[in-house]
Amino acid sequence: MKPLVLFTATALLTASAAMAQTAPDSTAAAAAPANPLTTYGFVDGYYGYDFKHAATNQRPGFLYSHNRQNEFTVNNAVIGLRYDNGQVRGALGLHAGTYVSANYAAEDQVLKHLYEAYAGFRPFKKAWLDVGIFGSHIGFESAISKDNWTLTRSLMAENSPYYEAGARLTYEVSPKLTLTGLVLNGWQNIRENNQAKAVGTQIQWKPTDKLLINSSTFYGNEQPQDSVRRRRYFHDFYVSYAATDRLSLALVFDVGKQESEQRGGKADTWHTGAAFVRYKLADKWTAAARAEYYNADRGVIISSISPVAAATDFKVQAASLNLDYAPTSNVTFRVEGRTFHGRQPFLTDRNGNPTRNYGNLTSSIALSF
Repeated sequence: MKPLVLFTATALLTASAAMAQTAPDSTAAAAAPANPLTTYGFVDGYYGYDFKHAATNQRPGFLYSHNRQNEFTVNNAVIGLRYDNGQVRGALGLHAGTYVSANYAAEDQVLKHLYEAYAGFRPFKKAWLDVGIFGSHIGFESAISKDNWTLTRSLMAENSPYYEAGARLTYEVSPKLTLTGLVLNGWQNIRENNQAKAVGTQIQWKPTDKLLINSSTFYGNEQPQDSVRRRRYFHDFYVSYAATDRLSLALVFDVGKQESEQRGGKADTWHTGAAFVRYKLADKWTAAARAEYYNADRGVIISSISPVAAATDFKVQAASLNLDYAPTSNVTFRVEGRTFHGRQPFLTDRNGNPTRNYGNLTSSIALSF
């Protein structure tokens, strides 16, 4: 793995240097902003209610955002600083909430409240090299709900990285094409859990102002140091399209494979897809719909990163409908209804019986500044 990491990092740096050396003068970095230091904040308060699920305030374990029900609480509250003078940049953000409690449960207490913490500089024209903790290069959705088309996250977003720790090299080939290479501690973990590093790539192409195409990859061994190596291969693809001033569409597809616990055994694979439709009803009103599915051999990733032979497959379909009201530019009130259906029982209902069906309602008021 070490030679692969060194080779990848060297190749990325060499390629970036070559592109920078051949770039015309017109591609020089933009002028530094008037005020390089900015502050930001975000608060997402919510209330949810579940149907036909166990009599507990905890939503199913494969949901991490807005994962409490019949309880008024905060999904994510973020406060931070960012610095960018055109040549040097960095960020420090802190967060807390039920999302943090659920998604960072395995992290050290001193690190779990870091939303982002990185420092970077321009090694070449149009390139950035950052080291630290930052948002994931994978997926159509982020940890900040206001930036997503739907209030809750899709199953694929909930069960792929929201954040990463490592080094990333980003190169803007042109205003329409951006390339990123990463060397990471692993699949959504701040602390390293073994002596192997993971690598990732991202290609974002925007051929027109209305169309965005993204391809992201991940490769690494995510098993603890004293466990059998089980290499993971993953690809995330999505495309978003602004059909009109009111109508936007998006398609997302993920596929992954992880080696079996037995040498030569059948690998565990998973694939998941989602379709989004968003429509602006009026100046302050927007509606969005989502249809999705998730298929995972032996529940790999979504139930366990290290499934055993007796583990069952996870095959679930889901749909949601979202209504947003934005009284001002920095406040959004959202309500969403969501339903899940499995090919076989995947939850326990309030009476302790296995069930193939599950539904919930979630409402939220989000403020950003």
